[in-house]
Amino acid sequence: MKRWPIRRIIFVVTVVLPTLGALVYYGLIASDVYVAESRFLVRSQQRPMQQGGLLGEVLQGTGFSHSQDDTYSVHDFILSRDALRELDEKLGVRKSYSSKQADFINRFPGLDWDRSFENFYLYYRKHVEVEYDPVSSISVLTVHAFTADDAQKINDLLLHMSERLVNTLNDRSRQDLIRYAESDVKVAADKAKEAALALFAFRSTHSVFAPDKQAEIQLEGVAKIQEELIDTETQLAQLLKLSPSNPQIPALHSRAETLRNAVVSEASKVTSTKGSFSVHATQFERLSLELEFADKQLGTALAELEAARSEALRKELYLDRLVQPGLPDYPTEPKRVRSILTVFVLSLVVWAVLSLVVASVREHTE
Repeated sequence: MKRWPIRRIIFVVTVVLPTLGALVYYGLIASDVYVAESRFLVRSQQRPMQQGGLLGEVLQGTGFSHSQDDTYSVHDFILSRDALRELDEKLGVRKSYSSKQADFINRFPGLDWDRSFENFYLYYRKHVEVEYDPVSSISVLTVHAFTADDAQKINDLLLHMSERLVNTLNDRSRQDLIRYAESDVKVAADKAKEAALALFAFRSTHSVFAPDKQAEIQLEGVAKIQEELIDTETQLAQLLKLSPSNPQIPALHSRAETLRNAVVSEASKVTSTKGSFSVHATQFERLSLELEFADKQLGTALAELEAARSEALRKELYLDRLVQPGLPDYPTEPKRVRSILTVFVLSLVVWAVLSLVVASVREHTE
C-alpha cells in the first residue's frame, strides 16, 4: 500500500498530465495547417539519359534528359535566404506566419520571442520542404501555411522564382558560349591581319609577289636570250668562215657579247645568293603559309561562332510543372487524433520505464 502513492504520482506526471495537455492543445488550441503540394521536373537537352522507367522513355523520345545537378541547384535556391527575402517582399510571409490566427506555439516567433531574420529562416525551413525522387527525377515541393490561400501563393511563387533561376542559368550559359566564341574570332582575326600585313610589307620591300611564277617567267626570258645568242653565234661563225672581212662581223661580235651579259644578268636574278627570287622564296613561302593558316583559323572560329549562336537559340534547361499547386480545401495538419495517441503511448512507455526503475530501487533498499 505504501508503493501505490508513488506509482500514482508517477502515472499522473508521466501519463495523465501529458495526455491531458495533448488533448487540450490538439483539441482546442492547435491551429489548422494547410498544405499545398506541387511537382516539377528539371530536364536538359545536353546530358544522355541515365534513368529508366516509363517517364525516362518518354523524355528520351523527346530528346531530353534529367538534369540532377541543376535540380539540386533549384532545391538549394528554394530553401535559401534569398528566396525567403523575395517571398517576404512580395507576399509578406513573415506577417502571414506571425498571424494571430495561428496558435502561440506554431506561429512565428513562437515561444523564444526571437524575431530576427535568421530565426525566421529556420522557421521557414520547417514549413517549406523539397523532396527528390532519384528514380523519376521528380521534385515535390510542399508548403505549410495557416491559410489555404497563403500555402498556394507561396508554392506558386516559389515555382515562378525557380523558373526564373533556370532561365537565368540558360542566359548565362548562352552569353558565356557566345562570348568565348567571339573572343576566339577576335584572336584569329588579329592573327590573320598581322600575317596579311607581314606578307604585304615583304612584297613591297623586295618587289616579290610570287617567287615561283616570277622565277619561271625570268627563266623563260633567259631561254629566249640564249636562243638569240645561239643564232647570233651561229651567224657569226658562218660569216667568219665564208667571209672573214664582212663588215657585219664586229656588229655580231658586239651583239653576242651583249646577249651573253644579258643571260648572266637575268639568270643571276633567279640563282644568285643575294637578292634573287630563290633567296626570297623561303621567307615568302613561310609568310604565305602563316597567312593561309591564320585564314583557316579565322574560318574555323567564325564557323564555331555561328554554331554557338545557333546553339544559344535553343533552351538548354527546362523546368516543367507536372502538378500545379492547388488550393487546399481542408487542413491536413495537425494530425490531432494521431498526435494525442502518440503522446499517450510515449507517456505509457516512460511510465513503465520509471516504474521498473522505482521497483528496482525499492528491492535493493529492502
